[in-house]
Amino acid sequence: MTRPPNRYRPTDALSVAEAVFKPATPPAAEPVRAQRKGGVPVSKELVSIKLDSDLIAHFQEDGPGWQERINDALRRATGL
Repeated sequence: MTRPPNRYRPTDALSVAEAVFKPATPPAAEPVRAQRKGGVPVSKELVSIKLDSDLIAHFQEDGPGWQERINDALRRATGL
């Protein structure tokens, strides 16, 4: 039995050389982290905190995103 030619491997010398010396792909750029005005990197940490139910109701009145609004209010209150 004879084997069929390999269609995926080049057989001429020029194609082989080009495949060996092809330009290297540049390394993937490291993702840029978004930063807030104060230079604080944006990273979230899961915490458990007890707040008054009327306070939570106030922030939940405007719908989804209430946790972000609490976070923003705490940042303003602390001056960050």
